[in-house]
Amino acid sequence: MAEPDYFKNALANFTFEAACGGAIRHLTDSGYSVTQIMERLQFPTSYDRVQKAVWERLLDTGVILLTQPGSGDVIPKAEFVKEYDKYGKVSFRKVSVPAAPKEPLRFIEIPFNPACHLASFLLEKCSQNGQDASYVSCDFGLEKGSFLTNCLPLLDPKQQEYLTGLPWPAKLCYHKLDRRMLEIVVRLYENGKYQGNCYFLKTKEHITFFINNPLHRYQYDRTHRIL
Repeated sequence: MAEPDYFKNALANFTFEAACGGAIRHLTDSGYSVTQIMERLQFPTSYDRVQKAVWERLLDTGVILLTQPGSGDVIPKAEFVKEYDKYGKVSFRKVSVPAAPKEPLRFIEIPFNPACHLASFLLEKCSQNGQDASYVSCDFGLEKGSFLTNCLPLLDPKQQEYLTGLPWPAKLCYHKLDRRMLEIVVRLYENGKYQGNCYFLKTKEHITFFINNPLHRYQYDRTHRIL
């Protein structure tokens, strides 16, 4: 990178951080979508820039994981450090705080009983484990065209706004099972559009979900001998 470009980008990053970086992180932590954050910013900022900052915040805080929960992989936490030069000018620098590696969890694998009420089941598991230790797999970026056509119309406008505002990569991701994501998963599952996995870290349970249809109910009953 040419030296003028380096300083231009450094200045742009500093201006962005000073003007709205903290506000974006606070609003992201409060559950706002990218569109809602854009509406609340006083400093003119591009949608792509806000989207990137929101995604980074969700990764930094562990709301979204790019590796399986409980795998032992630890992403260094990001912090913004305020610094002063010899003239007293303030700048912000993003630093990674290393975290100690963790032992992988050994999960009990359990297929979800389709005869159960999914919302009640997930609420009970989240109550036992806490929101920070409950995750659900998301494949929204793997089949993006199919998701936009077949799944998105099943969701309400606020749910659609949240999901489409995030730059989902073409790989399996994992989202904390907060109230919003729980309602999204339940809505998709009840309409035969979700199959995936939930991970509950305290109880060490790995729950698998298949498309809700009679065949999978029969397979569950055979496996668990409750015909």
